[in-house]
Amino acid sequence: MQVKLLAFAQARDQLGWPERVVDCEPGETPRAILARVAPGARLETWRVAVDEEYQSWDSPIGHAREIALIPPVSGG
Repeated sequence: MQVKLLAFAQARDQLGWPERVVDCEPGETPRAILARVAPGARLETWRVAVDEEYQSWDSPIGHAREIALIPPVSGG
């Protein structure tokens, strides 16, 4: 299956792309997918949302269609 990865703000800057489509298996986790697609990505400060819901980096994605990589935000 294919999943769309979306990278926002600093995540986009660090990865070098705003959007990417990757082949995945339902049992894969966001952490495993990013390790394969973007080795060395610093996930510890980012949040991950799977189909628009925050998830753990280590939860299987199931039949998700979209994974969003969300850096910390600041307000003012």
